[in-house]
Amino acid sequence: MINRIKQYDWKNYNISLLCVVIVLCLIGALSVKLAGGEESGMSLMKGQLVGMILGIIVAAAVSVIDYHFICQFTLLYYIFGVLLTIATHTPLGTDNNTGVDRWIKLGPISFQPTELMKIILIITLATIYSRLRNKVEKVSTLLIIGATTLIPVLCILTQPDLSSSIVAMFIMVVLVFAAGTAYKIIVPIISCGIPLSLVLFWYVQQPNNIILRGYQYRRIQAWLHPDNDPDDLNFQQNNAIRAIASGKLYGKFMQDGGAGSTGRAYTSVGVNESDFIWSVVGEEFGFLGCCLILLLMAIVIFKCFNVARKSQDYLGRLIAVGVAAMFMFQTFANICVATRIFPNTGLPLPFISNGLSSMISSMIGIGLVMNIGIQPAKSKKAGFSMRNVSGDEPDSDIEVDLDFNM
Repeated sequence: MINRIKQYDWKNYNISLLCVVIVLCLIGALSVKLAGGEESGMSLMKGQLVGMILGIIVAAAVSVIDYHFICQFTLLYYIFGVLLTIATHTPLGTDNNTGVDRWIKLGPISFQPTELMKIILIITLATIYSRLRNKVEKVSTLLIIGATTLIPVLCILTQPDLSSSIVAMFIMVVLVFAAGTAYKIIVPIISCGIPLSLVLFWYVQQPNNIILRGYQYRRIQAWLHPDNDPDDLNFQQNNAIRAIASGKLYGKFMQDGGAGSTGRAYTSVGVNESDFIWSVVGEEFGFLGCCLILLLMAIVIFKCFNVARKSQDYLGRLIAVGVAAMFMFQTFANICVATRIFPNTGLPLPFISNGLSSMISSMIGIGLVMNIGIQPAKSKKAGFSMRNVSGDEPDSDIEVDLDFNM
């Protein structure tokens, strides 16, 4: 391990990526302070800053540990992640006063296993594809990938956490394409999947369906029929839209320096420090501030894809693409929920929303991407060399301790 670290291509250490992430975290810390107001704003900001510091330490540590070494223990991570997800239904589980058991409480610390499971799933799927690279065009490989994803998705759905399960499915779909699955497999699946999705969408709108919980069904009905919402389930999203609109071009923070934050429209939005943080961002920083945050997130996602493009092997490419897919979907979904483009569901905005679990998991992803970027090209004889992999030489991935008999 020490010899490999010495051979890292340190000139490619992606400091700029980490700097962009730190800027996003600082914006997030200010945003959660404003969301908390005078009562809990300072404590929320301190917690966010502590999470940022811990996250930077974690990212720095992961960035120097060879991801090939990390992937040798993929099976253990996967089992551990699934067991943690199931543990939310045990006495260790807690609802954090939300009514749904999505957290595990250990003393004064509570964390959300599904956030860690997303990273574990990326590593697991990338490892499986790397191990079965020569069989990527076989249906059996796709079935293994599907089954590997389905197990944690079903565990997450029992919490229930529909939004995180959709993130997991999106990561799988992106990696299926990125892995080079043959179109002769993908096209029939899409041809069957589109009509099945339409049938499923129709079915979940039916009363007493077995897929959605009662509150989930009511939320979808309120989203589809906003003019017919007797329980006012769109109240949270409607207030979020009003808050975002009231920020106008420059935002209210630029006008009064946050001094008048107690009278903000987002104070009537529930969970405005996390799931609806975009309402705070929109009102305080305006359209230009929102554009800045989107630009910074786009830079993070672009850099992840760029690292994937330059990666020295197949495994690294898939991990970097998976991390980019996770950031991309969660950013898109969080903003869409706050603006009522999507039904009301809970997903954190990476690096901005309050939450230690989300922060640490996101930082692990950043650390993996940074490590992939500094890996030297691999020698065919042994170990690593600092040469670049030429386009006409196939990659040769380090074997991981997973055995799939096909």
